[in-house]
Amino acid sequence: MKTSVIIVCAGNSTRMGGVNKILLPLGDRLVIGVTMQAFEKCPDISEIVIVARESDIPAIKAEAESAGITKLKCCTTGGDTRQQSVINGVKQISQDSDMVAVHDGARPLVKPEHISKAVRDASIFGGATLGVPVKDTIKTVDDGIITDTPPRKFLYITQTPQIFKRSLYFEGIDFALEHGLDFTDDCQLVEAIGGKVYMTIGDYTNIKITTPEDIAIAETLLKQKGE
Repeated sequence: MKTSVIIVCAGNSTRMGGVNKILLPLGDRLVIGVTMQAFEKCPDISEIVIVARESDIPAIKAEAESAGITKLKCCTTGGDTRQQSVINGVKQISQDSDMVAVHDGARPLVKPEHISKAVRDASIFGGATLGVPVKDTIKTVDDGIITDTPPRKFLYITQTPQIFKRSLYFEGIDFALEHGLDFTDDCQLVEAIGGKVYMTIGDYTNIKITTPEDIAIAETLLKQKGE
């Protein structure tokens, strides 16, 4: 079974002060280099497609070469929203791909074995996403007032990659485009057409680098991983 991964890196990094987080140093590589290496090492991933800002593509290609990435099929530019960026990436995957994985480029610490688990679960259920149970008590709030306390046992932090059977994912894209819907999460595409998405348990180290302090946390986790 052939799985293509679309790594999305086309955000504007506003919370990083405009600095593109995927091009920041992390260990001996850049963030995007560490991310690509995770999928390079995963035997269940056949090819990598990068979606990025046009100005960042030369640096990403150079990092891929330096990091020894052999699975990089191509880089393409993003759209105005995350969903549009992912669709641009979908257009570049191989015609014989059976599965489509979507991953945030700013999640460099995802583990190859967890990617494989999500691929296997998606092949059974149609879709799967990595995630972990929430540790804290969550409140819903309206205009500053707590309105509810959802049972924690039902709540999970959703991560990436999110992986789907190609036909199911394409059906979800068609539905969203037909109805003018624009989702921030790929699972929502499949949920919107009644598809099932399995929650594959990963771990809490699969953090998303969003703010400057996240880089320091990722550096520490990367060192621990190496040890």
